[in-house]
Amino acid sequence: MGYRYAILGAGRQGLYAAYDLARFGEADTLALYDLNWGAASRGAEKINRLLNREVAQGHPLDVTDTPALLQALKPVDAAVSAVPYLYNLNITEAAIEAGTHVCDLGGHTPTAKEVMALAEDARGQGIAIVPDCGMAPGLNINLGLHALSLLDEPEALHIYDAGLPLHPVPPWNYVSTFHINGLTNEYYGNAWFLRDGEPTPVPCLTELETLEFEPPLGTLEAAVTSGGLSLTPWRLKGKLRTLENKTLRYPGHWQTFEAYQRLGLFEMETVQLAEARVVPRELFHALLEPKLRSKDARDICIIRVEAKGQRGGRPASVTLELRDTYDENTGFTAMEKMTGGHAAIVAHRAARGDLPAGPVPVDDVLTGKALEEACAPRGWQIRQW
Repeated sequence: MGYRYAILGAGRQGLYAAYDLARFGEADTLALYDLNWGAASRGAEKINRLLNREVAQGHPLDVTDTPALLQALKPVDAAVSAVPYLYNLNITEAAIEAGTHVCDLGGHTPTAKEVMALAEDARGQGIAIVPDCGMAPGLNINLGLHALSLLDEPEALHIYDAGLPLHPVPPWNYVSTFHINGLTNEYYGNAWFLRDGEPTPVPCLTELETLEFEPPLGTLEAAVTSGGLSLTPWRLKGKLRTLENKTLRYPGHWQTFEAYQRLGLFEMETVQLAEARVVPRELFHALLEPKLRSKDARDICIIRVEAKGQRGGRPASVTLELRDTYDENTGFTAMEKMTGGHAAIVAHRAARGDLPAGPVPVDDVLTGKALEEACAPRGWQIRQW
């Protein structure tokens, strides 16, 4: 007997999460929900066509309509929220009322904290709720903690991750593989790292460093971005001296976006423009998003983690790396596969009863052997040196 799943948001990552669950998640049924019924229906048709079986159906849904949301969640074993993080707290509350396991593609640490505060309600219903799944936060943290486990006395963990075009085109050298608001959200405000064992805010787009990778990536630049560590800095407080997560881009990207930031284009407060009031970020998105969109979505995703500490009483280090590329056969991007795939893994583990009831930090959903077993069928080879 298989499981019943609901996917809220039939866009890029949500659609792949559904596809992954159909392949690896023992799915009997998949319900794809979206405000745009056409997108949900087309997504379901694509999954059914790729797998040559009728497993998915598309449905219209406004996730702000609580009665309709409850009706969608009650019949299923587990749900994936692939809508903007602004809706995740209400979706989680509805999932608790419906008695349905839920995970989300969050990436917004304050919202993750609010979701985790729903502890007793979730435990009382016997369901698992897991915020901040995906490539980063999510898979990057699981890989990083796996690296730490290979040391006797870990002291520091540096995490680097990226989704990049395989064939970068100037001047942007970047292609948007997820919602533009998610990109700006990562580039705005502060990240939270561990410095001397204490959670510390660090401004985004700072502390640039250069790293070398095997072809086709070559030289990349890393900078501070927010949200990629979820609640891990607070969970590892006092256990590590240093914990950092930076995003990788082709050279020159960070200087360009730092200029946009200093110009005020990331701000949300309205400004007067002639006779109108304009939100700078909305104008920025309207102008930039079409420039970052490409019909050639061929991309590469990479996660590299570097752990340092002691092993056998001597200084030691462990580096692990995962990468994935665009799938020519299905048309799914590497970002869709790593982000939606991780959420699908979590939803499957929740439906199967592998996760405890209550809020589960994303740190704990895939450790050791479970991480390796999840990576293998998806072609995610963990390289170590």
